[in-house]
Amino acid sequence: MSIQILGMVSTTYGSESAGWRGPVVDPGYLADFARAHEEAGFDRALVAHSASSPEGFAAAAHVLYNTERLGVLIAQRPGFIQPTLTARKLATLDNLTGAGRVAIHHITGGSDTDQRRDGDFAGKQARYRRTAEFIEVLRRTLTSGEPFDHEGEFYRYEGAFSSVKPQGEVPIYFGGQSDDAIRVGGRWADVYALWGEPLAQTRERVDLIRAEAARHGREIGFSLSVRPIVAETEDAAWEKAARIRRAFEDELARDGGGTWRIGRGENTAVGAQRLKDEADEKLVHDERLWFGVTRLTDGGGNSTALVGTPQQVADALLKYYDLGIRNFLIRGFDPLRDVRDWGEELVPLLRAGAAAREEALIAAGQGG
Repeated sequence: MSIQILGMVSTTYGSESAGWRGPVVDPGYLADFARAHEEAGFDRALVAHSASSPEGFAAAAHVLYNTERLGVLIAQRPGFIQPTLTARKLATLDNLTGAGRVAIHHITGGSDTDQRRDGDFAGKQARYRRTAEFIEVLRRTLTSGEPFDHEGEFYRYEGAFSSVKPQGEVPIYFGGQSDDAIRVGGRWADVYALWGEPLAQTRERVDLIRAEAARHGREIGFSLSVRPIVAETEDAAWEKAARIRRAFEDELARDGGGTWRIGRGENTAVGAQRLKDEADEKLVHDERLWFGVTRLTDGGGNSTALVGTPQQVADALLKYYDLGIRNFLIRGFDPLRDVRDWGEELVPLLRAGAAAREEALIAAGQGG
């Protein structure tokens, strides 16, 4: 398929507007959430990471064992697990659960506070250099048919080797918007993850990162993360967005702003600052890209929303497809219900629109 649709699972029910309830790790909820993604036609589900959240590989294994086809995208921060061990963990999961179901997302870290919770006191520039070296060693461990030595700035190995190799590819996702991030991602990533920015800014990012990848003789894919807010009519969708914002404001007032920010600290990421600037410029970009929640999150995380009917939101996402983006990570403010609803209309519409564009490109190529 020319398009990959990703969701995001969590070990407990909650969102910015709904609050969080239940145990921190609810195995039944996570299994239901994973199966809902599979039934709705998603390809993968992100397992997110912070220095205070449940461990991602264990959660990902639970997702894989409770589904038949759904893949996982495991977020992790280089610097806490050796890349050689990470490679063996990924390859083992791949062999146990089926080829191609495991992917990894490298997060260098936008909050010094959260990094230090896990004992990492390196500065951001050093963290990006470490990420580059981590991915280099990870790739080599996943593919090398014989032991190898490595001596770099952060890692040193003698005779490194993994007897277990993945049955298929393990895609490497990467995120970050600073100059350092673009240099690392352009050189090493398979898929570069972007926040839901306006089309003009996204086009600029795509061109910039493609150019960096081309410097290394590489092609690179892209992912876009956004929060659909869908209803039967456009007016109803905007009313729903307003309710979500009011509910989030109520949650912040109730707990002093602490719940959703646990583990994050001050977000110094360039990507977060870009979202903050765009939110300050105006509340709605490109007709339906809404920054109402972004204004309340200080630019943190996946917070921009596309608001409208299923067809309107699918059409808006397909404009990003036209920029070359083939991976779409969508998650809701009522997470489980939204996934089930999107499986009825939004996901099929998005796939149909992508397929039509692919057929048109093929026809145009044949015609030429």
